[in-house]
Amino acid sequence: MGDSPPQPQPQPQPPPPPPPSTDSNLLIPDLPNDISLQCIARVPHIHHSNLSLVSKSWNSLLRSPHFFNTRFNLSSTQTLLFINVRIHNLSFKWYFFDPKNPKSLFSVPSIPVQSIGSAFAALGHKIYVIGGSINDIPSPNVWVFDSRSKNWELGPRMRVGREFAAAGVVNGRIYVIGGCLIDSWSKSTHWAEVFDPVMGNWEAVSSPIDVKEKWMHGCAVIGDKVYAMADRGGVVYDTKELSWDVVKTEMDLGWRGRAAVVDGVLFCYDYLGKIRGFDENVGCWRELEGLDSGLHKFLCGATMANVGGNLCVLWERKGMGKEMEIWCAEISIRKGSGELWGSIVWSQVILVVPNGSSVVHCLAVGL
Repeated sequence: MGDSPPQPQPQPQPPPPPPPSTDSNLLIPDLPNDISLQCIARVPHIHHSNLSLVSKSWNSLLRSPHFFNTRFNLSSTQTLLFINVRIHNLSFKWYFFDPKNPKSLFSVPSIPVQSIGSAFAALGHKIYVIGGSINDIPSPNVWVFDSRSKNWELGPRMRVGREFAAAGVVNGRIYVIGGCLIDSWSKSTHWAEVFDPVMGNWEAVSSPIDVKEKWMHGCAVIGDKVYAMADRGGVVYDTKELSWDVVKTEMDLGWRGRAAVVDGVLFCYDYLGKIRGFDENVGCWRELEGLDSGLHKFLCGATMANVGGNLCVLWERKGMGKEMEIWCAEISIRKGSGELWGSIVWSQVILVVPNGSSVVHCLAVGL
């Protein structure tokens, strides 16, 4: 599924002052704990695993909401890119890295239950793996990964099982569309659902009977609208107006596979080997210019994400022997005079995996 840019997070409340420091519980010798916290919170996230080894008090601090609120208030939050890779069609592995330091790639624990055809969404600091097929049966389960604690937990179940559904985040809520056969009244009613993390449950989203395709091969969020692309056309749900429509023919004809939205423009990789962008205000697809000498000729399995306002593109490339390389490029985007221009910030191999593997999805998460 296509991904959406990280959603703005509510301004956290000012943290309570830390307890008075004593020599026995100082985080840093000769410094009050509130000053120590300000120092530690400025350290890039990629070093946190090493910092957690300093002491038990540091390990506890690095997992606390108080610590992450402090990072937010100091504008020290970083956007990390999480990628899901399918190895030899047998298992799924998760990794993450900081695009500002792409040479440092970290693995995270595997999801407890493997499924095929899941949808994905990032909401705050959590990643949601939605549905998927287990032993050829669509599942209603939702697995939630807390990127702060690096733990998985089983979240609230959907009303129906889904595989190859579309999912998008709008205004702090997750919308999921399709991925289920309409063979009962219950499934018809819950063809689209919305998850509210405050209430902690899924609710049905009313939808007309004539738009209920099963398989969704692409998804994106533009403004308040969730776009879901099926094998035959696509649908768009306006979460503000609570209304449905079909995707315009111009957008449908150019949308191929996984996509990302940057500055209101939908980007995808087309069958001609070009990255193109669709701006609803213009109503047509335009090639992203300026990339001819900076990327490989063909980007096999191209997957995209909006990372801090830049477009990150991942693709697969044949490596040495029985290995396959996963490449990533960060591209800055600018619009002007009816054209789209891209400048490559960096491009390199980030991971080497066995042949037959593939990039399933990527998500940007702020930490």
